[in-house]
Parts: sequence; structure tokens; C-alpha cells
Amino acid sequence: MRNAVALIISLIFYRFTFFPLTSEEFNPLYWINMGAIAITTLAGATLILISSQWPFLQEILPFLKGFTLFCWITATWWIPLLLILMVWRHGFRKYPLRYDPEYWGAVFPLGMYSVGTYPLAKAAELSFLLPLSRCFFILPWHPGF
Repeated sequence: MRNAVALIISLIFYRFTFFPLTSEEFNPLYWINMGAIAITTLAGATLILISSQWPFLQEILPFLKGFTLFCWITATWWIPLLLILMVWRHGFRKYPLRYDPEYWGAVFPLGMYSVGTYPLAKAAELSFLLPLSRCFFILPWHPGF
């Protein structure tokens, strides 16, 4: 499953890069892709945290840590890309910014990013990531979002 998520993210990036994209085609549902890789980060971090209870997880722990960090980095990199594309869509292409239920598709992925970042920070002993987790937990609930 994890490889499938990374493959799909790669294919979407390929589409963004090599095929014309209209402002109508780019919609808020692309945030769901970032949420999928954030969920994968959460799963990997959870496995790292419970690895002491499973001998098999102890054997693959270095790979698990590396792949989980790779997933988190991919989710992190995806956020500015989507923000830039949203500025392009509404700022440069003048696509009307009006209420659309699809924008709620960005709330859950940002929440999953927060939920995935917290156990990753604990599992990898990267305490400097904890404020980032809190920030992305609060951001979707801000009245201006």
C-alpha cells in the first residue's frame, strides 16, 4: 500500500509537470493526496513506536525509519506545491474564490499531517517537529482558512 501511495503521488507530479493544467482542472481535492502520504507517515511512526514489542519490526527498523521519514518529507513537500498552485489558480488565473464544499477536502489532510508529524517526532526523537504538528492542527480551524 505504501508503494502505491508514493507511485500515485509521483504520477500526479508528472501530470502537473508535463501536461497542461487549467485552473478548472486543479481543484482542492488534490489535497487528499497529501493526506494519503501523511496517513502512511502515521502508520510508519506507530510501527516504530511499538517496534520493541515485535521482533520482526526490530529487524526492519532502519528501513522503517527511513521510509517513514521519506513519506513525511513527501507530505511536507506537497504542501507548498499545493499552496503555490492555489495562488496560481486564484491569483494569476483569476479563478473565482467562492465557497465550495471541495475546500473541506484540505482540512482532513492537514489534520492527518499534524497527527502523523507528532508520533514521527516522538519515534525519531526529533522534538523540533512538535511545534509544526501543533501548527498544522490549529491552522484548519483558523477562521480565515
